[in-house]
Amino acid sequence: MTAPTGAQLDFTQRRRDFRAALASGTIQKFPGAFSPLVAQLVEDLGLFEGVYVSGAALSADLGLPDIGLTTLTEVATRSEQIARMTKLPVLVDADTGFGEPLNLARTIQTFEANGLAGCHIEDQVNPKRCGHLDGKAIVSTSDMVRRVRAAVDARRDDQFLIMARTDAKASEGIEAAIERAKAYVDAGADAIFPEALWTEAEFEQFRAAIDVPLLANMTEFGKSELFPADRLQELGYNMVIFPVTTLRIAMGAVERGLRTIAATGTAESLVPEMQTRARLYELIQYDQYTLFDSSVFNFDLTNNHA
Repeated sequence: MTAPTGAQLDFTQRRRDFRAALASGTIQKFPGAFSPLVAQLVEDLGLFEGVYVSGAALSADLGLPDIGLTTLTEVATRSEQIARMTKLPVLVDADTGFGEPLNLARTIQTFEANGLAGCHIEDQVNPKRCGHLDGKAIVSTSDMVRRVRAAVDARRDDQFLIMARTDAKASEGIEAAIERAKAYVDAGADAIFPEALWTEAEFEQFRAAIDVPLLANMTEFGKSELFPADRLQELGYNMVIFPVTTLRIAMGAVERGLRTIAATGTAESLVPEMQTRARLYELIQYDQYTLFDSSVFNFDLTNNHA
């Protein structure tokens, strides 16, 4: 059995490749993975360029609302579990940094050590709210600049991507959001995540004003129109995330399945919709574990009378 796939690639090289991909002119598609198994599937399909760890999906998976209740330990543990199971770059949602700038510095170094390719931090007050809900409050530009500088100064690998997210469009308007983004870039942010833009015109306006990589958030049931990835690429965006999509698909299927079992007393009708045992074993490399076990457990106790 080989080592877990994520361990086969140097973290710095993975981050360097991620940065190069953002500059390639081809939009990087990052589905959200709420578990290591989902991350393995994303890589196995060979259809996506990276994996995203969503704070909203992680908190929901823990049975919590996305209002800043998760801890650095919880997010770091889950994101490390995901990153070690894939060669793809993994971007993680760091919310507001899990505390003041000093806490944020520790957050950055923890994510670096865990093999993440980068993270994004946001300019909401702490505790934050889901980016597509009303009633968000944001810190001053100067406070967010301090966050960005703390993140940049704390990283030990200059290839680790620091992305700044601004939620200012909802409360201050798009012009103010753009001015904030410019200040965050001046403070050292490598990329910008303009949250909850509504229309194609707003996406275009942001792209025209900012000259670092931009991320588009295509989350369902939110404020933004759901543009296809190829259209976002035409608009000049470098990366698109589908943060909670896999969790929503999974939970929708689970709920329908549970209702079917309750109504019929059996899961028989659900079997055609399930991932097969064979496909699961293929995905988790069951045969490689078996071969590895056989290769090390090969001694003979027949003549051992001690």
